[in-house]
Amino acid sequence: MPLNIEDYALIGDSHSGALVGRDGSIDWLCLPRFDSHSIFGALLGGPEHGRWLVAPEDAEASAVREYDGDTFILRTTWTCDSGSVEVLDLMPRGDGRSDVVRLVRGLHGTVTMHEDLRIRFSYASTVPWVRRWDEAGTLVAIGGPDALVRRGPSMQAGERFHTSRFSVSEGQEVDIHLTWYPSHGEVPKQNDVHEAMRLSATYWTDWAARCRHEGVFSREIVRSMLVLRALTHEETGGIVAAATTSLPENFGGSRNWDYRYVWLRDAALSLEVLLSHGYEDEAQAWRNWLLRAVAGDPEEVQILYGLSGERDLDERELDTLPGYRGASPVRVGNAAVSQFQADVLGEVMVALHAARRTGVTESKFSWPLQRALLDFLEENWQKKDQGIWEMRGPARKFTHSRVMVWAAFDRAVRAVTDFGLDGPLDRWTKLRDAVREEVESEGFDRRRNTFVQYYGASEVDASLLVLPQVGFCAPDDPRMLGTVAALEEDLMRDGLLLRYRTEQSDDGLDPGEHPFLACSFWLVEQYANSGRIDDAETLMHKLVGLVNDVGLLSEEYDTQQQRHAGNTPQAFSHLTLVRAADAIAVARGHRTVSGIR
Repeated sequence: MPLNIEDYALIGDSHSGALVGRDGSIDWLCLPRFDSHSIFGALLGGPEHGRWLVAPEDAEASAVREYDGDTFILRTTWTCDSGSVEVLDLMPRGDGRSDVVRLVRGLHGTVTMHEDLRIRFSYASTVPWVRRWDEAGTLVAIGGPDALVRRGPSMQAGERFHTSRFSVSEGQEVDIHLTWYPSHGEVPKQNDVHEAMRLSATYWTDWAARCRHEGVFSREIVRSMLVLRALTHEETGGIVAAATTSLPENFGGSRNWDYRYVWLRDAALSLEVLLSHGYEDEAQAWRNWLLRAVAGDPEEVQILYGLSGERDLDERELDTLPGYRGASPVRVGNAAVSQFQADVLGEVMVALHAARRTGVTESKFSWPLQRALLDFLEENWQKKDQGIWEMRGPARKFTHSRVMVWAAFDRAVRAVTDFGLDGPLDRWTKLRDAVREEVESEGFDRRRNTFVQYYGASEVDASLLVLPQVGFCAPDDPRMLGTVAALEEDLMRDGLLLRYRTEQSDDGLDPGEHPFLACSFWLVEQYANSGRIDDAETLMHKLVGLVNDVGLLSEEYDTQQQRHAGNTPQAFSHLTLVRAADAIAVARGHRTVSGIR
């Protein structure tokens, strides 16, 4: 059975990422990209679905782990009666290979280690053909288009698995390599482990050192920024929403989605966070990814894409993986790709406006493309949509979506007035004002003094916290304060915020989920910006107390069982953590500017 979600740490090379458990088992890994088929899938089943364990043979051994400074090199220190060792796990960066390295170092005494390797290609549908490659015991595993070469201590073959047993004494090192390559290619040569580790450590440390940050949550900001970088594909600039698929939002339920793709909304919000913390080059790479992905007919713009801008992401269910602790189905692809979500173009326009404000120059291509998107929005903004939460029930006129339409036209107006770009200023201004008038008339409950989830509803939605973030109203606007009061009354669970009440919303799924962490970080930001500084800090301390032992957050949090839920690590959770920390820093006078919208 897989561990609790919070018991996994991420290692990565900005092409893909592996989840390493506290028990020393890599239970999830897709190579060569985040969205490739898995080769280790025990996270969504059991060891028989693929895993790679390296741990002391002593079942009573205890483990403490941490990242090696500001890197994604994971150090696990094991202690048992006979001694102690450390295992350094990493995916080396920058050499164009898909490698996983596990380096075992003896600290004192002598520890006998156990390795268990179970390779399962294509989401556990393919058991590879494994053969010994050389006299040193190198193994090569081939299955269809995929191949792996494993180098390290000699292994013994079992029933569809391989094991090794070796001892490490004080001062000794044993390194084990696993390298993916296309099965039609040549077996890659062995690389220099120490050089790969040095280069990786230097990269991550130097990248983190560029982060501009202030305030009492600086450590959490830096780790969250590193997570965003780790989830950014090195070559294309696309930022995936998470490293995993189908980790359940509701344990045992069916709210299991594939997040290994680039959502325009999440990536746009990540771009703003990168810009506000000094990462202009990364922001430029994402802007270029965006322009490539959405190029073409504006009517064909999707809400999510593959890492290189792929559009064919049809959702399907797998029968080869039973799901995390039986939570089925396991899905790859995402049906939301075909949804209309009116807010997405607003997020894109807001992010590109932020890029202009920080000096990212327009190309001959970028502004004409934005104008084409605005033309499409002019013709379609009145359509009902599925909303930010990708409702699978009936389309609605969601208030958050309408506000993001307003934001799109607002940024179009400001592109003309503030930056001298060409466009129909009068028409965009009238559209912006018309959208505002409609939202204030149809999306607001005067009786309760709150904005509502969608036009005509009485329910509220945590996405309403975005209204002041994009400038639709001030954080201390009486209508916004009334909305916050309604959110606190309706959606607060054990001090954290739900997205909406699933039992009161026709979202096309069985009711039930846990507090969505990004929503609570939004509430921190709202508290800080409306003068409730103490409340902001109290909630922020509660939230950062939910990170796991290496500083990672998933999508949701089960307050009853006190465990992470949903896909992990979640870009949305980490980028909203950064925004919340920034808002507190501004409120306390540590930063002069909160955001760049």
